[in-house]
Amino acid sequence: MSENQQQLHQTLWNIANDLRGNMDADDFRDYILGFIFYKYLSRKMTLHANKALAPDGLTYDQVMGHEQEEALIDALRTDALDALGYFLKPTELFSELAQRGNSGGVNKFILEDLQKVLTSIEQSTMGSESEDDFGNLFEDLDLTSSKLGKTEEAKNELIVKILNRLEAINFDVENAESDILGDAYEYLIGQFASGAGKKAGEFYTPQQVSKILAQLVTTDKDRLKSVYDPTCGSGSLLLRVAKEVNEVGAFYGQESNPTTYNLARMNMIMHDVHYKRFDIYNEDTLVNPSPVHSELKFEAIVANPPFSAKWNPDAIISDERFSPYGKMAPKSKADFAFVQHMIYQLDTNGTMACVLPHGVLFRGAAEGHIRKYLIADTNQLDAVIGLPANIFYGTGIPTCILVLKKDRNTSARSNNILFIDASNHFEKVKTQNVLLPEHIDKIVSTYRTYCHPELDSGSQATQDKYSYMASLDEVKENDYNLNIPRYVDTFEEEEPVDLQAVSQQLQQLEKEMETTDDVLSGFCKELGINTPF
Repeated sequence: MSENQQQLHQTLWNIANDLRGNMDADDFRDYILGFIFYKYLSRKMTLHANKALAPDGLTYDQVMGHEQEEALIDALRTDALDALGYFLKPTELFSELAQRGNSGGVNKFILEDLQKVLTSIEQSTMGSESEDDFGNLFEDLDLTSSKLGKTEEAKNELIVKILNRLEAINFDVENAESDILGDAYEYLIGQFASGAGKKAGEFYTPQQVSKILAQLVTTDKDRLKSVYDPTCGSGSLLLRVAKEVNEVGAFYGQESNPTTYNLARMNMIMHDVHYKRFDIYNEDTLVNPSPVHSELKFEAIVANPPFSAKWNPDAIISDERFSPYGKMAPKSKADFAFVQHMIYQLDTNGTMACVLPHGVLFRGAAEGHIRKYLIADTNQLDAVIGLPANIFYGTGIPTCILVLKKDRNTSARSNNILFIDASNHFEKVKTQNVLLPEHIDKIVSTYRTYCHPELDSGSQATQDKYSYMASLDEVKENDYNLNIPRYVDTFEEEEPVDLQAVSQQLQQLEKEMETTDDVLSGFCKELGINTPF
């Protein structure tokens, strides 16, 4: 990370801390991220309009009051809706409201106008192709909330401060090669997640884990036709995959939490993903999957589903996602229901990687049946990776990554499953365990070596006390129990105790104690007191 990026991150976090007052982190998150997004939309609109007006020798701020104002606005609106997916008038731009709020006098009160602008952004897309991507996008940015202040004047004062602090920052949006603002947005999401405790898992996967998942599903690929996350949270995991390849054709995700769903759409747009290249759907993935997504198959799938969530299989009748297995995941633990859903959505040449609690590796009953189906009947499980405990926000439980492929029968490793035990490879930072780059690289390089037997020297894919390639017969002998210690022996023998040496040490200590007693006895005699022994 560059020094400029670090400074920007710190500046944004300082603004958040200075202005949020007594709000919880997840409450203030909606305001600070919402206003950053509004500034981004304004800047993109300005740049686009200036480019379109350049042949006429005009800039966007010169349109209002121009003799052809109405015609120019109409033309720019049509053009912007196709190119950007939304439209903002010159008077609705972030910089305009920030300037008015800072002007003093009666014009300083901007709350009502700001609310109208945010609503106008959403309404500008109605009837257009981008309507679903911008609809209700600012619904969590409540400018009437008492959390902003007890009076309208106090609320306005706080909002004006936020706008002016953000207005002073140059996000370098015009630089096509730069993703400073997107990275800053991602940084803030992570910071708010770390302060939100248990609820953070609803919308954020730590970047260290995201990087592993992204690198696993992009092994041997530099382009992806599509990537999908059925529990996409803020969309960070989808965007992480894009960093590992040269191109991703389209991004698909589903998220049940409306607030987090809005974050995901904002996050996509802030990372300059065109609205025509992403489709995020707001519903429960297991019970109400997107009708659009259900018709598609995806080349890469990544996910960090809620651990052992409750779900309602009774609401699903004759669903082809689950029916081939003959068993449904238990109501109290939806982990394998997500796996079944993802396998159904995976393309023939696709790879999926998902984070799950360790229980999926060994729990019996229906889960044991599903595990056996994935291994013995369809041979789709490619790797099992054990992660350290306490690397997720809000839970200290150890987790694992399952890597599955739709068609392994043509693979050179079709008769093996790779097991990696990375549970002891981490750095402790304050109260959290963290995977450093070298830990991530070791996991990924071990998996990629396993995928290419011709590169394996015999010691890379299988490493003592770290990884092991189990045959399908071995897994069958273990009754399809995938508990990692059954396959990777991490037991460290204690060094044998040299009893003779211990005896000599005790004799030496005895002599030293006698010498010490003599010295103390001499001191006591000089002082005319009794010895303590």
